Amino acid sequence: MLTDANATEPQFDSLLTEAMPSNAVATMLPANGLPRLRLAYLPKAVFCVPLVVQWLWLGARHRSLTLPSSMNPSIETGGLAGESKAECLALIGMEFADQIAPWRRITAGDNALAVRRSMGLAYPVIAKPDIGWCGYGVRRVDDDAGLAAYAAAFPPDAAFLLQELVTAPYEAGLFYMRDPDATVGQLLALTIRHAPQVIGDGQRNVAALIAADPHCCAKAKLYAEALGSAALRRVPQNGEVMILTTIASHRVGGRYEDASSRITARLARRVDAIARSMPDFHVGRFDVRFGSIADLQDGAFTIIEVNGAGSEAIHNWDPTLSIWKAFGGVFEKQRALFGFAAKMRQRGHAPVGSFSLAKAWLRQQRLIAQYPVSN
Repeated sequence: MLTDANATEPQFDSLLTEAMPSNAVATMLPANGLPRLRLAYLPKAVFCVPLVVQWLWLGARHRSLTLPSSMNPSIETGGLAGESKAECLALIGMEFADQIAPWRRITAGDNALAVRRSMGLAYPVIAKPDIGWCGYGVRRVDDDAGLAAYAAAFPPDAAFLLQELVTAPYEAGLFYMRDPDATVGQLLALTIRHAPQVIGDGQRNVAALIAADPHCCAKAKLYAEALGSAALRRVPQNGEVMILTTIASHRVGGRYEDASSRITARLARRVDAIARSMPDFHVGRFDVRFGSIADLQDGAFTIIEVNGAGSEAIHNWDPTLSIWKAFGGVFEKQRALFGFAAKMRQRGHAPVGSFSLAKAWLRQQRLIAQYPVSN
């Protein structure tokens, strides 16, 4: 998605004055001039190795590699892989319906255009896979032709969600976990998501600005595919902020900012109430849109997605965190996940079998490869 000067994503430093600019260079330099390693900029494979090792150790210790799937018995695989986004959203109690972005699940036999009209949704809207990961297949759709093309390109054996495009300017991930022995859960992390962006100078076109940006240049091919040649040739005005994608996933160059210090008791209570309205829901991340940090702290936000046990505590991907602190946070999350899941197993909630989990993961990966390109 490209925005004009009158429809830009607000700069994050308007929320947290200590935040670094969203187009900052990937690594930070200490006084000695040597780059500090940051988890956010490690290759995915390198990042996963120690986490897999710990997962295997915890699985051996608790006698189950799939034990965390028991944390959310009402969700397929507990949300470790292949779960339906529609089914997760549908678990939220009706008393919180006004905090969920309106959505409808579209299957191969449905007329997406007719469904949109019946919902009363005005363009633009969001179309996204029911079984998804990291923003694959998520598109902003601006008209009937775009929606028809998306539906036609979608795998016939899969479903997608048609959802209202929430106009609130900011997006956050709210990571939640509840000990099965506790009556109240904890909002463990608040993370602001930034979509990748470049700033116009009135001279260079978008393609040149992307190539010159130390953070965006690595994803230049992805942006070219999503934006198209006409958008890449456009010359933005001096100072104009250009948002390059609809989604703010790390996969597409988005940046995550840990704002956990801004969690308030009111926000924590609201998230806990929503989570406890969901049957047997003990761990996950609520992806939300909100208007201001004050609104969010007051519990005023709109839920666009719910992720289960497999959701990342994405605040650990904040590029200002040291690699040791970031890995420490991820390791602690996995330890707590297995520990709480063991209690759920004692209560009779058996984890999903390894074969079933592998089957769900493989189906998810197969579908991802067939989804329309994100924009």
